[in-house]
Amino acid sequence: MKAGKIVAGVFAIILGLMAMAALVGGGALIWAHTTQRDADGFLESPTYDLETAGYALTSGDIDLGARPGDWWPTDLADVRFKAEAADSAAEVFIGIGPSDSVAGYLGSVARDEVTELGLPADVSYRSFSGDAPATPPGEQTFWVASTAGAGLQTFTWDVAPGEWSIVVMNATAEPGVGVEFTAAAKVGVLLGIGIGALVVGLFLAILAALLMITAVRPPRTEAGAPAAETPPAMAPAGAYPLTIEGTLDQPLSRGLWLVKWLLAIPHFIVLAFLWVAFTLLTIVAFFAILFTGQYPRNIFDFNVGVMRWTWRVSFYSYSALGTDRYPPFTLQDVDYPARLDVAYPQQLSRGLVLVKWWLLAIPHYIIVAVFASGIVFWSTDWIGGEWILEGGGGIIGILVFIAGLILLFTARYPQGLFDLILGLNRWVYRVMAYAALMRDEYPPFRLDVGGRETEATPDAAPQSPIVR
Repeated sequence: MKAGKIVAGVFAIILGLMAMAALVGGGALIWAHTTQRDADGFLESPTYDLETAGYALTSGDIDLGARPGDWWPTDLADVRFKAEAADSAAEVFIGIGPSDSVAGYLGSVARDEVTELGLPADVSYRSFSGDAPATPPGEQTFWVASTAGAGLQTFTWDVAPGEWSIVVMNATAEPGVGVEFTAAAKVGVLLGIGIGALVVGLFLAILAALLMITAVRPPRTEAGAPAAETPPAMAPAGAYPLTIEGTLDQPLSRGLWLVKWLLAIPHFIVLAFLWVAFTLLTIVAFFAILFTGQYPRNIFDFNVGVMRWTWRVSFYSYSALGTDRYPPFTLQDVDYPARLDVAYPQQLSRGLVLVKWWLLAIPHYIIVAVFASGIVFWSTDWIGGEWILEGGGGIIGILVFIAGLILLFTARYPQGLFDLILGLNRWVYRVMAYAALMRDEYPPFRLDVGGRETEATPDAAPQSPIVR
């Protein structure tokens, strides 16, 4: 790769990471705004059981940046605190005040500072030794918001700039504080921030996709055709206009498959960004097909290249374990034991594009889920306050694992097992091409086993030349 392409690839990865962070963050904010708020519009934390043998429970300094009197966004956020004494007869005090005033009041008092709130049972403290407070907390005048009494105590505070501390005590200033504590926040601009983050993330993702295309696009000759070696001819096209083949390399290393997950990490990272570009460009192709009936050729070639790269890495790793040759970093069709190509369609249905990728493909999605994802083998249960994960893997993963064990102990990969695994993968990639709008021909409900494609039958779907 030339220096310019390397720079484009680096920037594409950086922008892709930023895009993923913005999209995930924006989606989380919108999800929280729309589904997690209570009737009053607050996002509430879990309830924490807090306790200390000292006289007070305090937070660390909450630094909100600006100083009092500086400009501050109006209606930025409201916070709500709830506390209820574990002893129903006890009166609890909860308040928030300037950190320096709280330090002056409790600086020499025996207390515990809450340093971390994780899961409901996960609370960390830092203890301070000292004496009893000079006066009960309710007699102090520096609190900006507070409440005291028996039962559940609640107060709401309009967030303001400064450094603040939250304090929970017995209203009588006696030692031994135990409460159930809950915090909540209502952020007025939460939805706007989430939408803004999604817009920024989408823009960065498109920019990253364009840069990635620039980085991996092959050089062109003077005539404008891609300058690349002509790979060995592939097998004749099968009954479906996607050709996927694999040649089992023999002999294979007994134990290399145990660490291929580590060796393939560079490919996994690059493919993550390539599939982001694949998804975005498929959306572009959707509208192009809808209005013109044609799949833009440059986008088609790029997306086929992503699928081809994915198949090589999958064949090397845990979708087949068919070779020990390290996959090349290229979108082009090269001399490698795993090959994939899709025939370019000259015309596609404008109406079919609206339903084939979701409605018509549902039966295949169910089957592919069993083949590849292991969705029917995995489950989670909440037992004793902990998530327990149970499961296995998809049929392809299970068969490849069996092949790996046989290879480990016998140094032999059974040809029949390899042929079955290739047939399952062929089904998956046919559905992938159909769902990505590349073809209108419905994928057959058929296992075409073996490493090579079979010849088309007279009643098979019409064939097109394989794209090179």
